[in-house]
Amino acid sequence: MRRRGLGLARGRARAGPGGGRLSEERTVRAALTQTVNVYPLPALERIDEIGDQLEALRAANVKHHIGLAAKAKEAGAQLVCFGELFTGPYFALTQDPVWRDLAEDAREGPTAREIQAAARELELVLIAPIYELDPATGRRFNTALVVDSTGELLGCYRKTHIPHGENEQGVFAEGFYYEQSDGQAWAGEKNVSRNPYFPVFQTRLGKVGVAICYDRHFEGVLSALARNGAELILCPAVTFGQKSRRMWKLEFPVDACRHRVFVGGSNRYGSELPWGQGFFGGGYFCDPNGERLADLTIHEQLVISDLNLGSLREPDPAGWNLPRDTRSEIYRADAE
Repeated sequence: MRRRGLGLARGRARAGPGGGRLSEERTVRAALTQTVNVYPLPALERIDEIGDQLEALRAANVKHHIGLAAKAKEAGAQLVCFGELFTGPYFALTQDPVWRDLAEDAREGPTAREIQAAARELELVLIAPIYELDPATGRRFNTALVVDSTGELLGCYRKTHIPHGENEQGVFAEGFYYEQSDGQAWAGEKNVSRNPYFPVFQTRLGKVGVAICYDRHFEGVLSALARNGAELILCPAVTFGQKSRRMWKLEFPVDACRHRVFVGGSNRYGSELPWGQGFFGGGYFCDPNGERLADLTIHEQLVISDLNLGSLREPDPAGWNLPRDTRSEIYRADAE
């Protein structure tokens, strides 16, 4: 039997104080993967040898993640967000041109086709961040595909901010591989955002926005997504380092409170050879009150939580209404 998207179904009415009707429950069970590359890689000094195996590497990682999505589905999940650049390892720790050939067409490439087929078969909303090659321009981007539970590709989000530097643990040379969003990512008719850099997609479960990794640190990103109607913002990431680990626990709850949205953050997990860089995992969802939601799975590569999107229609219990009370016209260095 086909599971009805809770975002479209009429939910149960919940009583407010005094027994009055307060809101409809609209609960979505959502999942995050903690990405791990499953394809064996040669030593770093022989990394060019992977050039003839890139398709096998891509296919192995897509198959692995579709398997994780199936496990999440068995646990009742209706939406699954894969990790940043999930089709391969996090190659941006070094500058090796061989990885540039992993980029693919976001609309017609093999991963797009396979993810659409999996979404249709599993009846899941899938968010799949890939390494994109724009066939029209030859430019490369770090891009998330948003696919509805019917298998329809709703559109794409291109990472807006690209880090290029290092911390106490390692290097992130992302600027060598792809560029920042040009605001030209394809977004179809179900994009409800007015901002071309930050699309928000009306899925069968609710309105979903994406902010990839480094994007989460910039105050305007989640704000733009929330102002354009996002109910759930997903942040697939590859992150490591002491400051990142500390802020990982703080940023999402603060942004969820400020913008009254649900936020889910997914990180890579474990150590990837041949670089040996460790990633701390730690994926989680938080609600609009800044509360970390219970993880309903024990699978080390999955995080699953229940999100009551219907609660977004309720008044903030703290009395906050930041979207209403904001004074954006004065938040400038030269405001008078």
